[in-house]
Amino acid sequence: MALAWNLLKSLNRVLITDDQRSYKGMEVLAGAMHIADQIDSLARVPRVGLLIPTSGVFPMAALGAWLTGRAIVPMNYLLSQEELQYVIDDCGCDVIIASRKLIEHMGFVPRVKNLVYLEDLSFRSMPSPRLPKTSSRDALAVLLYTSGTSGRPKGVMLTHGNLLANTKQVTEHIEVSAGDTFFGVLPQFHSFGLTALTLVPIMAGARVCYSARFMPKRIVEGIKEERASIFLGIPSMYNALLTVKNAKPEDFQSLRLAISGGEPLPEDVVRRFQERFGVCLCEGYGMTETSPVTNVLMPTENRQGTVGRALPGVIQRVVDPETSLELPAGTDGELRIAGPNVMQGYFQLDEETKKAFDEHGYLKTGDMAQIDCDGFLSITGRIKEMMIVGGENVFPREIEEVLDAHPSVHASGVCGLIDPVRGEVPIGFVELEDGCSIESDALKIWCRERLAGFKVPRCIAIIGELPRNATGKIVRRRLLALLESPA
Repeated sequence: MALAWNLLKSLNRVLITDDQRSYKGMEVLAGAMHIADQIDSLARVPRVGLLIPTSGVFPMAALGAWLTGRAIVPMNYLLSQEELQYVIDDCGCDVIIASRKLIEHMGFVPRVKNLVYLEDLSFRSMPSPRLPKTSSRDALAVLLYTSGTSGRPKGVMLTHGNLLANTKQVTEHIEVSAGDTFFGVLPQFHSFGLTALTLVPIMAGARVCYSARFMPKRIVEGIKEERASIFLGIPSMYNALLTVKNAKPEDFQSLRLAISGGEPLPEDVVRRFQERFGVCLCEGYGMTETSPVTNVLMPTENRQGTVGRALPGVIQRVVDPETSLELPAGTDGELRIAGPNVMQGYFQLDEETKKAFDEHGYLKTGDMAQIDCDGFLSITGRIKEMMIVGGENVFPREIEEVLDAHPSVHASGVCGLIDPVRGEVPIGFVELEDGCSIESDALKIWCRERLAGFKVPRCIAIIGELPRNATGKIVRRRLLALLESPA
């Protein structure tokens, strides 16, 4: 277990600071052993759920599970009760390590055989001394649930080898050293927050500072106070930092890298950040299925508008999606990826896993892209109809299934509308059953009760007839034209 060995090298160094306290390497390791004792006494399933806000406790709990030889299932606390319960039932875990304050904030208690609150654990006694269990590189390390095209989340299976490979790839590409200080608020249930903000700094012996809530003024203050050298965020966060009236270039003086990922980075945000603070935003690219980082544009590379070159060991090709034939440099096609960071597959979904890879073993990203003759990647669009809302993947079908379940709704269609703050926002269109009437606000309430907040449509238009093709399938790309004006 590489993570444990790296903590042993930094037993007396402060490695992590969060909203509550700081942690030395020995404190993270000892806490992980206490959590491992709890897991060993309760768990009968080789997967353990984590419901923990962004903090130093998350890597402690993750390591605790890994010390027992089990995989972790980081759970999205922004999901609705029904959505979260689906994840719990699908992964089959019988233990969830959770924060009581977070559960109270969620407003419901998930159903699981053993719900272990961190606040109830005593970390003062001596934990059972244990050496890390030797895990095969092919052993499952984490199940990360991501939205599925069918409307149900899919568990992406990442192995210890996947995580270790991507951690090394990122560390080498952005040249992380023990002298760096990371700062961020990315949720650790997300692959970006798990790998880039949690595993990379610990494995490199760097310091990392977490904030559980994104409050723009506090983030600016934190970067300055902690002398952060690397900040990780999504584009909407950088856009929000520009709203801090008293923020000035000196507040960001310590930064050598400000990396943006999770959704496309608007050129306007890049320009305004550079002009106001003198900070060059570096856009990256990746997917949960690739552990996740595959590309990062470095500040010294004058290729704004691209997401940079591939990380070491990542192989990328752009192909004709119909024939799978590789296309010449500078030509639009589907991006496909191979490398040691690419997932094992989707949990208990053999057919979905098979469809995710082409005949050469490359992952089909579903993203349209081009690679120039110098190897710089540009994402130009999407084949799949996924939306990226505030860094979260959202598929139209999962929202449509909720709308279609309403007794007054005959059919629905959902598409994404470009939004300067959230990247995209969902917009719904509804065809009613004959003789029925309902207000769009009532349908939004219906969605709010069944979906995570970021998935609720910004507006729902009730129309006479949805656009369909010759076979009767709803044509989502024609939906936005039905809006008289953006909502």
